[in-house]
Amino acid sequence: MGDLQHEMATIRTGRATLSLLDHIRVDYYGTPSPLNQIATLHVPEPSLITIQPYDVSQIGAIEKAIRVSDLGLNPSNDGKLIRLPIPPLTEERRKEFVKRLHGVAEHHRVSLRNVRRDGNEAIKKLAKDKAITEDEDKRAHDEIQKMTDGYIERIDQASRVKEKEILEIK
Repeated sequence: MGDLQHEMATIRTGRATLSLLDHIRVDYYGTPSPLNQIATLHVPEPSLITIQPYDVSQIGAIEKAIRVSDLGLNPSNDGKLIRLPIPPLTEERRKEFVKRLHGVAEHHRVSLRNVRRDGNEAIKKLAKDKAITEDEDKRAHDEIQKMTDGYIERIDQASRVKEKEILEIK
């Protein structure tokens, strides 16, 4: 669930949040580095993020990394500080983000089902080797299915909340 929350946090909503920049890597002297390790990030107002690089010579590299990202944002700088205005989302862009959100949620559901399959195969092997009884086999399969259903519901719930957040017009 932590991975899902992290991935969903990088999908834009209508307001500025530092987690939007979590996946941005800047070419810092030949090494791709996370933006938050080479600059101080702030959200002074709901529609603006400011980025103050520790090394002012990296302003161009930071701006380039933001421009080539899939965020669709246009940074500007004054030589020392980069301002990243967060414009309101268009209806088309909101739908794009919702589609990306559904892809992320489906990826996590598939991963969860793969874990369920592996667990069921392990139980079947134990039953085949007579290490557990038929009742234990059935109980284990039911428990795995119940856990899977619970986690899928949590993924769906988190997805619905994030979708509502994306579609909300401020």
